Amino acid sequence: MSSGQTMPPQTQDRQPGLETEMNPRPDYEPRFPGSGRLQDQVALITGGDSGIGRAVAVLFAREGADVAIVYLDEHKDAEDTKALIEAEGRACLTIAGDVTSPDFCGSAVKQVVDRFGKLDVLVNNAAEQFPQKEIEAITPEQLDRTFRTNIFGYFYMTQAAMKHLGEGAAIVNTTSVTAYRGSPELLDYSSTKGAIVAFTRSLAKKLAEKGIRVNGVAPGPIWTPLIPATFDAEKVSKFGADTPMKRPGQPNEVASCFLFLASRDASYITGSVLHPNGGDATES
Repeated sequence: MSSGQTMPPQTQDRQPGLETEMNPRPDYEPRFPGSGRLQDQVALITGGDSGIGRAVAVLFAREGADVAIVYLDEHKDAEDTKALIEAEGRACLTIAGDVTSPDFCGSAVKQVVDRFGKLDVLVNNAAEQFPQKEIEAITPEQLDRTFRTNIFGYFYMTQAAMKHLGEGAAIVNTTSVTAYRGSPELLDYSSTKGAIVAFTRSLAKKLAEKGIRVNGVAPGPIWTPLIPATFDAEKVSKFGADTPMKRPGQPNEVASCFLFLASRDASYITGSVLHPNGGDATES
């Protein structure tokens, strides 16, 4: 690759993208043996078929959890992730559907509880993004879709999960570096990610008395299917090059943040956000 190039040029023509079509494939594999930090717990992960969601799902399984993954319609990616979870010796439930629908979110949670008998960890992670050079180019339809997927879906899934989450449960929400440093061509996406930070902090205070912790992870530029599905080939080829580390992160470099926040290692942490971003922003 030429100087300043971090990835081969490539694009995809659909959101949120397919991991099976990426070159190179994102690195999802856990780096260390499991230590039972989520032993016999049940986790539900939205956007769990690929990218960060896949890495989190496989890591949770290695740490002893059974995992349900919610995804839109990327069936091959979901089946691959299911096989990876089962290879870790844990059970996996795959659920296809749209988190913008409160009825679907209710149905998804019901399927998880019917299958596994409980729910211990909810990871809200599904997202879409559609760059526009000017604010005037953001249509009402795009604005509505971005907010419904990226923040309404978090509300709906959390609402559906609440009656099943008890003391010791954890919610981990995926926000973004764009909530902190902004992104001039991702105005609506960045706005939803800022809303997720406020949602996380507010919900954490609300649920503290119930013994339920709520935290967030704000990744920087991470090599996931959303990247070639969002940007043109030239921009993809330089993805992450402007960070202090001069490269994009891999999903397995982010998944450990979710594990920490979901586990009892973080038993005195709520309302916080971790920042695996390669030094890309000033956090607050």
